[in-house]
Amino acid sequence: MDIKARLVRKSSELEIVSMVGMSGIGKTTLAKQVYHDPYIVNHFQTRAWATVSHNYNVQEILLSLQNSMGELTSKMHEMTSELLKERLYMNLNYRRYLIVLDDVWDTKFWDDVKQLFPSDENGSRIMMTTRLENMANYANSCSPPHRMQFLSDSESWILFCEKVFGNYCCPLNLKEIGKKIVQHCQGLPLAIVLIGGLLSKATRTEHYWKYVAENVSSETTITDEQCSKILSLSYKHLPSHLKCCFLYMGIFPQDYNIHVSKLVKLWVAEEIIEPVQSKSLEDVAEEYFLDLVERNLILIHEKRSNGKIKTCRIHDLVRDLCVREAQKEKFYHVTNRILRGIQEGNSMLRVGIHRNTKSHDDKILSSPQVRSLLNFDKEVPLPVPKKSNMRFLFLFRKRQNTLLRVLHQQGRLEFPNEVVEWVDLRYLDCMSMHLPSWIAKLQNLQTIIVRRDMRPLYLSLDIWKMPQLRHVLLEYVILPDPSSAETERDIFVLVLENLQTLSLVMNFRCTEDVIKRIPNIKKLEIHYKDEEMGREYYYLNNLVHLRKLESLKLINLSVNFRFSFSTNLSFPTSLKKLTLIEGSLSLEDMSIVGSLPNLQVLKLKRTHIFCREWRTNKGQFLQLKYLLLENIDLECWIVGRSHLPNIERVVLEDCFNFGEIPDEIREIVIINARRSTFNRLHA
Repeated sequence: MDIKARLVRKSSELEIVSMVGMSGIGKTTLAKQVYHDPYIVNHFQTRAWATVSHNYNVQEILLSLQNSMGELTSKMHEMTSELLKERLYMNLNYRRYLIVLDDVWDTKFWDDVKQLFPSDENGSRIMMTTRLENMANYANSCSPPHRMQFLSDSESWILFCEKVFGNYCCPLNLKEIGKKIVQHCQGLPLAIVLIGGLLSKATRTEHYWKYVAENVSSETTITDEQCSKILSLSYKHLPSHLKCCFLYMGIFPQDYNIHVSKLVKLWVAEEIIEPVQSKSLEDVAEEYFLDLVERNLILIHEKRSNGKIKTCRIHDLVRDLCVREAQKEKFYHVTNRILRGIQEGNSMLRVGIHRNTKSHDDKILSSPQVRSLLNFDKEVPLPVPKKSNMRFLFLFRKRQNTLLRVLHQQGRLEFPNEVVEWVDLRYLDCMSMHLPSWIAKLQNLQTIIVRRDMRPLYLSLDIWKMPQLRHVLLEYVILPDPSSAETERDIFVLVLENLQTLSLVMNFRCTEDVIKRIPNIKKLEIHYKDEEMGREYYYLNNLVHLRKLESLKLINLSVNFRFSFSTNLSFPTSLKKLTLIEGSLSLEDMSIVGSLPNLQVLKLKRTHIFCREWRTNKGQFLQLKYLLLENIDLECWIVGRSHLPNIERVVLEDCFNFGEIPDEIREIVIINARRSTFNRLHA
């Protein structure tokens, strides 16, 4: 492959390798394939990826690069661009690195960042994708860019069949009309993938395929307009229950990494998910999401250790369609310009504010029509009224916006007392140093996500009186024990039947009274940092009664208290993911963990193991797919050929005492400078 060869050739100078081509031709797809290629992973000591896009923000790009390198810390979000630039330079200096800058539009951007990449004559490379050939030539005038080519007829047909039929062949009665459909796509991968996604879900009849062929026919060269025509057809033929979910994707900014878990929570809060008996709304929403992925309308960006999709994106052309159709149907309005002059209407029920917004129109933001407000511009915090300026009646004005359902604020949000009037609020996601005690008065609140620093946050007993709570994600929060109630009024607490997520709770006491109030919890994260209390004080053995618990994380930073599974912990058989940080393990403990019938992901970080040799036994870890061992003191690991039958990935990080790699996985080792990764390669 030309790109791969140019990245690893012997030249020691820093080189820029550019890929040029029209939208949808596969630049990003090819860049990802090369970026994750095992040989490339081994060759470069450090790799980082950032998507630039047309309206770029240098600070966000710097954070993205640090994040993909594994160097991002919470403090970096508060740093200036200049400090971030210095930190990036230091992290790259004297390392052979590969940087990917995806979707670059502006030569000014290159002028802004080119000094951040040190040239130590060690073979470092920068890979750039762009639609503009002059951009590629400007960045690297010494080496011609790689020009992306349209697919040949045979390549187009193979891709089409793969998307429509998977591992099966095209039926003979559809082959001729299928090839006509493919010809209309003129070798553009995006067009083929979109049509393939449509037909993969449709009835496989000649009549319908002829209808599709007639509606995608084009006698001119393929253009963005032709892709939009194909996209419109895909949207038109979506089932009604998926249309709102699909359109909602356009409320996010261009090239935005959309966290699937948050997307699902937003869909639920917006009430665009149809209830299904015996299924939670989140489970239904995940099914809708996967359906859109299978139709190739949503792109997978990053996966979790359990194989589920962590973040996703949509193609620029797909997003353009979403925004166009959404505003046509008055589903929402998005802006990255001054809002003045926009006509009020149903589209103002939902507003998306994107970065580079120069001004917020008080008329619109204080409008009682607004039901959902998603502000992605963290540089412009939502205004808070001041007593000295009572005319400053933006979003928080009393008597207005009491029907606000969704608030996502990328930057900081200081809570004024008027928030208590938002009786219909269902979803709150913001950055704040505190959470008001009266938050419990928002009885319809389903999701609370507050990003903050590491200082403990004390909540009142009223948190147990919010029956609609589904997801609570608060960093270093301290929940009160219901048994500490002093009056009858305080004792009146509810069973939080809907609560599924609780994170990150400090010194959480798992008493029977607490456990019975969160019977349907699926994800629980606990941080212990109390050196005065013994382990019995926390009643961790009661975790076994959480029969729907799927993911458990325990962080222990206490000197006098270390987890010991065999004497202190019991796990429900429903557990699929276990993360233990700063704990202690014996061989007996490992056997207890290994016996969990549904465990798929196990992460042990900075964990002391009371043995130097770990020998896995047959019949243990039967469902385990992912194993992470970070900074543990194992010296020897013996793995039988029949052990870990479903393992797909093993990662060793900073295991300095680790001896030889087991023979059974030696051939699938991938090593870089920072960690050792074992991957089971699939055929």
